Amino acid sequence: MAAIPALDPEAEPSMDVILVGSSELSSPVSPGEGRDLIAYEVKVNQRNIEDICLCCGSLQVHTQHPLFEGGICAPCKDKFLDALFLYDDDGYQSYCSICCSGETLLICGNPDCTRCYCFECVDSLVGPGTSGKVHAMSNWVCFLCLPFSRSGLLQRRRKWRGQLKAFYDRESESPLEMFETVPVWRREPVRVLSLFGDIKKELTSLGFLESGSDPGQLKHLDDVTDTVRKDVEEWGPFDLLYGATPPLGHTCDHPPSWYLFQFHRLLQYVRPGPGSPRPFFWMFVDNLVLNKEDQDVASRFLEMEPTTIPDVRGGSLQNAVRVWSNIPAIRSSRALVSEEELSLLTQNRQSSKLAAKWPTKLVKNCFLPLREYFKYFSTELTSSL
Repeated sequence: MAAIPALDPEAEPSMDVILVGSSELSSPVSPGEGRDLIAYEVKVNQRNIEDICLCCGSLQVHTQHPLFEGGICAPCKDKFLDALFLYDDDGYQSYCSICCSGETLLICGNPDCTRCYCFECVDSLVGPGTSGKVHAMSNWVCFLCLPFSRSGLLQRRRKWRGQLKAFYDRESESPLEMFETVPVWRREPVRVLSLFGDIKKELTSLGFLESGSDPGQLKHLDDVTDTVRKDVEEWGPFDLLYGATPPLGHTCDHPPSWYLFQFHRLLQYVRPGPGSPRPFFWMFVDNLVLNKEDQDVASRFLEMEPTTIPDVRGGSLQNAVRVWSNIPAIRSSRALVSEEELSLLTQNRQSSKLAAKWPTKLVKNCFLPLREYFKYFSTELTSSL
C-alpha cells in the first residue's frame, strides 16, 4: 500500500484533495514568450526558478515570490502588493494569487479559502491544459490548500504566511506592519468595538457575525465621554476598532473633531502592547465633515494619509468617504476623486434637506481581507440593506 504524504503544517485542511497536473512537465520544444518562457528556462536551460519572475517570466528578478518558489520582478512586485488583498463582491480575491492579474480565474473550492488562480499561471506552471481540467471540476482545492506542496513547477513555500508578512513589511511603502495571516483552524470569531456608527449589519452580511450572535462579539457605543481604560479592558479584548464621524445633516452634540480625538483615545486602550503578534485592526471613517486642519491632525495621529472611497453611479459622484485604516489593501481601493469634486459634493449635501446616510455601506467590502485572520460563519455574502 502506498504511503500517504504527511500534511504540511502550513496547509489548511480541506474537504477533498484533488491533484491536477502534479507530474513533471515535459520539456518544451521551443521557448515561448512571457510566462511560456518559464518552463523552457527551467527544463532546457536548467535555470533556477528563483531567478525567473513567476508573474511575467522576466529574468530581471527583484526579490522572491512570497507564496511560491520563484522570483518576482519590480513591476510585478508593485502590482502584487496593490492587489493581493483586494476582494470582489462575491467574497473571493479579485486577482490571481500567483501573478495578481489574470482575466479568467479558477476559484478554490475549499469553503475556508478565498483565493483564485488565472488560467495562464496554471497552464504555464503546472502543465498545459491543466486550467481546462480544473475548470471542468466541481470541487477543486487550490495550491495553497493542498497537503502536497508541489504541482508541476509550482512549489508552495514552507511557512508561506511568515514569508508573506516579511515580503509585505520589506517591500511595501506602508508605514504600518502587516499581521501574519492565520491558518483556518486557529481563526476565532472577531471581537468588535464599534464607536458612533454601528457596523453589526455589515459584518453579519459578510459572514463575520452570526444572526443572534453573542453580544460580546460586538459592542457598540454612541458616547464614550466617560469611557476609561478600565472599562475597555473589562469589555475586551477586541480585534477590530471601528469609528466614524456622523454624516452631513445628522444632528450631533459634538464638533466633528471630537469623534477623531475620542477614537484615537480609545485606540490607545484597545490595541495590544508593542510587539504583540495578535492581529488587531482599526478603521476611522470621515463622512466628509472634517476640515483640512482636522484631516491633517487625523493623518498625524493615525500615521497615514486617508484613502478616498467614492460611490459613483451613472457617471456622477453620489457619495464618498475618507478612510484611515490598517486593514490590508484599503490603500489599494483608493479612487481618483479630485478635491474639487469632494468639495462640491459636500456643498450639495449641506444645502440638501435630506441627511446623508451612514457610510458603512461604502466601506463594507473593506472588511473582507479580515477573512484571512478571523472565522467567518457563511461563505454566501448577503445584502446589508
